[in-house]
Amino acid sequence: MKNLASYIDHTLLAVDATPEEIEKLCQEALAYNFCSVCVNSSFVSQASKLLENSNVKVCSVVGFPLGAMETQAKAYEAKRAISNGASEIDMVIAVGQLKSGNDSVVYEDIKALVGVCDGVILKVIIETALLNREEIIRVCALVKDVGADFVKTSTGFSSAGAIIEDVRLMKQTVGDDMLVKASGGIRDTKCAIAMIEAGASRLGVSAGVAIVEGFNAGEGAY
Repeated sequence: MKNLASYIDHTLLAVDATPEEIEKLCQEALAYNFCSVCVNSSFVSQASKLLENSNVKVCSVVGFPLGAMETQAKAYEAKRAISNGASEIDMVIAVGQLKSGNDSVVYEDIKALVGVCDGVILKVIIETALLNREEIIRVCALVKDVGADFVKTSTGFSSAGAIIEDVRLMKQTVGDDMLVKASGGIRDTKCAIAMIEAGASRLGVSAGVAIVEGFNAGEGAY
């Protein structure tokens, strides 16, 4: 396995996150060479300045955490985040529309963000805890068809986060055409490695430092 840090989106999306905590997040990302920091869009400009001239990317969530706002609002938020320095966008789908069978609404919602994210990685959060197996397969196929880069399990703000079975199912559905991001509830090295083995190419975690330190100490090793 390659360096575990390279899988990690070092994440702070708490409602009470402060600028000081965002600064610490970025300092940790630089120290451990995480793939990115993942922050709410209001902190993108700050994070971009702190990570300027580094290999650490800035990821912004959009339509977070409910996904129930208008498509135009999501598109505008994504445009603003990109203009402020985000090179990755994690958007939340319209979960209720999917569950009602309104797949065309979900498709057009994601398509609008694909259009905005020209040259920017787009990850689509499907909130697996709220979906059954058939819905997970259906929405993964839809995300694949619309041309996003990743399908992502969870916001971390719903009833549960990522589970191994869902990650495996998502990867089986999208195959080699898309990548999978696991997020929500991944707090230790053993769980992180299990998610990667199930098919995740990226991990959204707030415990990135502990996970990497555990990996370096041999926790979760074969």
